[in-house]
Amino acid sequence: MGLREHYQKEVVPALRQKFAYKNIMEVPKLLKVVVNMGVGDAIQNSKLLDAAVNDLTIITGQRPVITRAKKSVASFKLRAGMPIGCKVTLRGRRMYDFLGKLFNVALPRVRDFRGVSPHSFDGRGNYTLGLREQLIFPEIEYDEVEKIRGMDVVIVTSAKTDEEARELLHQLGIPFKSE
Repeated sequence: MGLREHYQKEVVPALRQKFAYKNIMEVPKLLKVVVNMGVGDAIQNSKLLDAAVNDLTIITGQRPVITRAKKSVASFKLRAGMPIGCKVTLRGRRMYDFLGKLFNVALPRVRDFRGVSPHSFDGRGNYTLGLREQLIFPEIEYDEVEKIRGMDVVIVTSAKTDEEARELLHQLGIPFKSE
């Protein structure tokens, strides 16, 4: 059973019972997942950006958009409009596939993994997770990686409060640290 079916069959009834929602449309749901990879080294070597785009394409199954600098910063030798990273916005089936892979395969491969922080919510029901290396995903081959790079995963939900979002993600299977 995929993550979407799990959400519809088990998570929605559990959330309705816990928070006493009268209408099924009140139940929080996942809206999108944004995966962002900053490539500050691309200022000197533009080939590093191509490698990051390739890695993100393999991980998410969708071609990333190249992000550009908004302002010039002289101390970093950065001009406005220079490419400095890439990001992917996942919705629908790809979002659920990526999150299933992240929760069940990639996160347990992190060294000394005890769970993700339950405090990384923004106050509006969105969760941000930082990953230190792209090697935790099984599709990435260690020998073909030019440079180990981290990424940010932002999970955007329709939850009104952090408590609702925390329960939604817990029900979906994200491994939170026990406090």
